[in-house]
Amino acid sequence: MNPDLLESQNNIWRWQALNISWNSKGQLQETTPAIVLIHGFGACKEHWRHNQPLLATKTICYALDLIGFGKSSQPKAKLQGDTSNDGEFQYGFDAWASQVAAFCNEVVKQPVILVGNSIGGVIALKASQLLSENCTSVVLIDCAQRTMDDKRLHEQPYWMQWTRPWLKALVRQRWLSTSLFKNAANVSVIRRVLMQAYPSGRNIDQELISLLQEPSKREGASEAFRGFINIFDDYLATELLQDLKTPVYMIWGEKDPWEPVNEAKNWLSHFQCVRSLEIIKGTGHCPHDEEPEKVNQILLGIIQQAT
Repeated sequence: MNPDLLESQNNIWRWQALNISWNSKGQLQETTPAIVLIHGFGACKEHWRHNQPLLATKTICYALDLIGFGKSSQPKAKLQGDTSNDGEFQYGFDAWASQVAAFCNEVVKQPVILVGNSIGGVIALKASQLLSENCTSVVLIDCAQRTMDDKRLHEQPYWMQWTRPWLKALVRQRWLSTSLFKNAANVSVIRRVLMQAYPSGRNIDQELISLLQEPSKREGASEAFRGFINIFDDYLATELLQDLKTPVYMIWGEKDPWEPVNEAKNWLSHFQCVRSLEIIKGTGHCPHDEEPEKVNQILLGIIQQAT
């Protein structure tokens, strides 16, 4: 393959009057689905820095920034129950999945394999429903289990159930969400969170810190944070897996501090669409970036199966 074709092509796609930043590497293969990479909360398309170049040697590989993140538009958040105003965006899995599905239909224009990390996994599952047969498979990398959703509130301690209405009212306040966001976007906080997410410490470098921090400096960055922390009743992965016909493959960090691997094992046992679970030893929430060599080999195997 011509090495020049592996160079990233960075573009802006307009969707619902919003700018979507995306890139592609590799070239179209008629017999192989395209890969579309969907990042997690607070991340961006560059979080696939160690995966996209290798995947692009087998087929064209796209990565995009979800609305509110990276270099995509960061519109003002509309919360459930608010009066609609021009230019506002209701952050949630329906909206993000619609963005991904429209991107596949209007930009990719061929069958796809959707690969999602964290909340990107839930988005991939919902987008696969919208795409139907145009999505050949879904890969979940430490998919968000959304334990704080209202539908799982009965699993929480009684005091948490009792204080939920108070919490909901509090986090609706823009002054609080903005303050929380400014603290979370601090370099020292980002580094501490990464040390949790990457228990081996591998690949926590200045490039990673910069790609996570830079979007937080933009004017509307706190709005996506406000929208996300107010998502209390939305899709659970288990709901989407229940009747899904598309094959699902799972990759999981053994030491994920937020999305326990035992739950992934339950999904493997309970959902017919789930074909496999690969556990990456010693890794946390983002094994694709912490141990990319191992994850890339699994992804290449999935691509081969789809050919």
